[in-house]
Amino acid sequence: MNYLVVGLGNIGAEYANTRHNIGFMVLDAWAQASNISFESGRYGSTATVSFKGRKFTLLKPSTYMNLSGKAVRYWMNELKVPVENLLVISDDLNIPFGTLRLRKNGSAGGHNGLTNIIELIGTQDYCRIRVGIGNDFGRGQQVGYVLGEFAPEEKEQVSEICKRVIDGVKAWATIGPDRAMNTINTRQK
Repeated sequence: MNYLVVGLGNIGAEYANTRHNIGFMVLDAWAQASNISFESGRYGSTATVSFKGRKFTLLKPSTYMNLSGKAVRYWMNELKVPVENLLVISDDLNIPFGTLRLRKNGSAGGHNGLTNIIELIGTQDYCRIRVGIGNDFGRGQQVGYVLGEFAPEEKEQVSEICKRVIDGVKAWATIGPDRAMNTINTRQK
């Protein structure tokens, strides 16, 4: 069984440790834990990891956030992955920091990367894990906040958050989205 797991982010050193790149951070943590590395390919970097008989292609799009759909559509076609085997990991400033939300479908919620994916694959019926980055910013400061780095006390928690997301992706693929939602959609203590 093939799965496509997309971590959203922006390429380039200036974005590497920003809140908007939590999707990349999760996939990098998974690759590191699995002792595999990413290979550059069309519209992004990919790595393959297996778990309980399932094959996951991890994709970090190189299209920049707002054009993520281009990479997702290409790799879904290339790997012949049906939409029910697609999962996208993104940041969300409408959710408290460290809180995870697995959804089977839904709107983009103002997230440009998710908007572009919906436009280019033609449906909003795909799974996504939204990672809460909080919204501790003043009026008009949203872009700076999202493209800013995590605060020192948040940075300490990022590797644990990544681990929880990876466990969530594995649960989604093995026990199904409905049961996985019960374990993933809990507020971080």
